Amino acid sequence: MTTSNPKSVEAIIWRDGRLLLLDQRILPEQEVYLTYDSAEGVAGAIKDMVVRGAPAIGISAAYGVVLAARACFAADGDQWKTTIADKIQVLADSRPTAVNLFWALDNMQKAINHLSDQNDPEAVLLVEAIRIHESDIAANRTMGEFGAEIIAQSNDAGRSVMTHCNTGALATGGVGTALGVIRTAFEKGYIDHVHADETRPWFQGSRLTAWELMREGIPVSLNVEGAAAHVMRTQDISWVIVGADRITANGDVANKIGTYNLAVLAMHHGVRFMVVAPTSTIDMSLACGEDIVIEERDPEEVVCYKGLRVAPEGVEVFNPVFDVTPADLIDVIVTEKGIVERPDAEKMRALMSKDRLH
Repeated sequence: MTTSNPKSVEAIIWRDGRLLLLDQRILPEQEVYLTYDSAEGVAGAIKDMVVRGAPAIGISAAYGVVLAARACFAADGDQWKTTIADKIQVLADSRPTAVNLFWALDNMQKAINHLSDQNDPEAVLLVEAIRIHESDIAANRTMGEFGAEIIAQSNDAGRSVMTHCNTGALATGGVGTALGVIRTAFEKGYIDHVHADETRPWFQGSRLTAWELMREGIPVSLNVEGAAAHVMRTQDISWVIVGADRITANGDVANKIGTYNLAVLAMHHGVRFMVVAPTSTIDMSLACGEDIVIEERDPEEVVCYKGLRVAPEGVEVFNPVFDVTPADLIDVIVTEKGIVERPDAEKMRALMSKDRLH
């Protein structure tokens, strides 16, 4: 499978019955694909950040179910539906916040429910996993067009945008969510420059976003998160454009830690704030952001970098991976079904009631 942009890297490849994932922990120094042939291996890759970004996690998990089906049918025959449940649970437990993971697994479970116990499930489930992958590629293209058009309409604003973490080809099946909008807007001549937050503690902005943009010839400046307010005050910033790991029924958004900070700063400086995410990221079962489980990760991610300790021994660490941006700080949510300006519960319900792209 390939993305729509030949310059865009592929983070997820299904080839010869195995899943290949670009190891994002060692970018940009090395471009290495790791090969997986079990659901447990895929779950480990998700947990260990080999693959990251909500859409990419969901796609990888879908392929993980295909691998699980192969193993279960080979080992258990017509009892495969019973034993595959445990492997799907292992995938579900790999990351708690990104709702795309559970959306993809739910779609794979629905496909399983329609299968006979006696028939080999691999081929049918592979079709569903590929459908999930290809639908994300298409959604990326559509969101890119929608978001770029919004930027074009704000013709009184600056020619630069700011983004946070990585929301490009590395985080999705296609050209990206927020970075897909940025790519499209640059191609159409609506923006000239991107300011990328470095994004501690995994440095996704510096290692991944800056790398993606530079390889495509899109001008980018890297800044530490502490410089964001200064950049907004002194540079030609029109929009902050970010992705999402989960969006609740009222339009609250969970995204990489530091996103909430940017939304507050954007409102103060008169900079507009755009969230770009497929509808698979929207969780209508949660009323508001307070209902989202916020993942906390190993303190070592904060006190060490590439094995080098940068904090004193024994220091207490609080390492939440995500924060929640309230809907009232968001100017627009862009999805493949359409856009929601100044999101609230009523507007989110109207969006999710659409059964086709608009």
